Amino acid sequence: MLDTLDYRVFGDGNFTQGNVNRSLLVLRAEVTLGGPVLSIATNPRFSYGKQNGELAERDTYVDLFVDVFKKRKTYVFGLATVEISNLRGIDLRQLAGAGVGYRVLQTDRNTLTLTNAIIHESTDFTERPTIVTQRNSFRVKGNHAFLREKIRFSHVTFVQPSLRDFSNLRWNTLLSLELPLTNWIAIRTSFANTYESEVEATRKHHDSHLTFGVSLGKLK
Repeated sequence: MLDTLDYRVFGDGNFTQGNVNRSLLVLRAEVTLGGPVLSIATNPRFSYGKQNGELAERDTYVDLFVDVFKKRKTYVFGLATVEISNLRGIDLRQLAGAGVGYRVLQTDRNTLTLTNAIIHESTDFTERPTIVTQRNSFRVKGNHAFLREKIRFSHVTFVQPSLRDFSNLRWNTLLSLELPLTNWIAIRTSFANTYESEVEATRKHHDSHLTFGVSLGKLK
């Protein structure tokens, strides 16, 4: 039975003018349905950006996590994601898998969770052939509050090597710093970094974004 609902929405952006005209808008959400046995969470995001009038980013990412006995120190989960990325030339990426999570720290002001899963992944690139592989997906996720919750810091990092070829590696990190204005509104800045060893010939392996914006929703 699912008896609780938590949600937040985020709007971040970065705009520059001059020798380089660049605009980037990132919309995110966090939605969690919780119960005594099951917890269902999704963290969708959409990014849209232009540089010197040319489309650079129009990326969509949707995930789904189903956790079993999430309130225990050790729990199991299943996950699935769908991704489309103009930035990296990905027409469609799909993955699904299952794994185990371990709650290292759980207090009112600090949480830290480690998870490890085995996933099946298929990536349809715009130009190069489709890559199908199995990966190990290791995640570190944490939320921390300081100075009587006047400053909040959250982070999530995935490291995903292919089980067939360890040189086929993906990772991504998202760091967010928030200054709450009320229980429902906060100003924030985020830094995102992504690396993929297998990319289109015209794409770089690294992507990084620094954005500023606001969040709406009940602070956990």
